[in-house]
This record gives sequence, C-alpha cells and structure tokens, in this order.
Amino acid sequence: MPYQKVLRILLGLTFLWPFFDKVFGLGFATVSGKAWIDGVSPTSGFLANATHGPLSPLFQSLAGSPVVDWLFMLGLLLIGLALILGIGMRIACVAGVALLGLIYLSEFPPKQNPLIDEHIIYSVILLSFLAHPEKPSALAAKWRSLSFVKKYPVLE
Repeated sequence: MPYQKVLRILLGLTFLWPFFDKVFGLGFATVSGKAWIDGVSPTSGFLANATHGPLSPLFQSLAGSPVVDWLFMLGLLLIGLALILGIGMRIACVAGVALLGLIYLSEFPPKQNPLIDEHIIYSVILLSFLAHPEKPSALAAKWRSLSFVKKYPVLE
C-alpha cells in the first residue's frame, strides 16, 4: 500500500534526523559546538537531565558512556537508513521498537499523557511493518538475494 511506504520513509527520517543533528550540532536539539563531532557525548544531556520517573537513576548512570553513545548513534543511523531504503526491515523494526521502548522507559510516565506518547505510536507503526510487510522494492529484492542475507533471514 502506498501509505505504508510513505510511513516507512517518514519514520526512517525520524530516526535519521537526530543522528545528523547530534553528530554535527545543526542547531535543533543539539546546538553548534555541543555535537558529537565536537567531543560531546550525544547521550549525556538527555540521560543526565531529561530522564524522570522510577527508572531515571538507571538511565542517568548510563549518561556519557562511550558504549551507550555508539550503540545509540549506530541505532539511529542504521534503523533510519534501513527504513528509508526498505532493506533489513525485520531487524530494523525490532531494533527500532527496542530503542523507542528504552527512551519511553527513561521518561516514564509521559508528561503529556499517562500512558501513550510518540514512542508508543512509532513502535506500533514499526510492528505493523512486521505484521504486514509491503511488497519488496527492487533494492529490497536485490538485498534479499545477497548470500549473507539468505544465510541470516533476520537481515531481510
């Protein structure tokens, strides 16, 4: 369905944008001079200051960890690219739900609604891609024909 492709690309851009903003400090969520390229941890500001709720001490203890920084940034980049290109959808959707779930838990309960926020909505959309996969594009078909993808179907 055409709307599914549009949702997939838009959601991919939703993951990819913060990656570029946090790497280069484009002046939106990350101001110039405070980017990863400037040596500033992409997770420290959020994890140290924006988390709240019962799990906040756990998430605050992870602030500034190089391992957490790399996992977070690679997650944003790879999930975003996979969604935009329509390849590796299984693993991208599962990883996206996991990443969004962790962000949701770091801010639980949400401030605007007692249960639902954009992280839940985006997760449901990702799960719908798994439940109702779209017809593969030419690029996705080529991806699926690669030997390592055939060997590891989770990469489809």
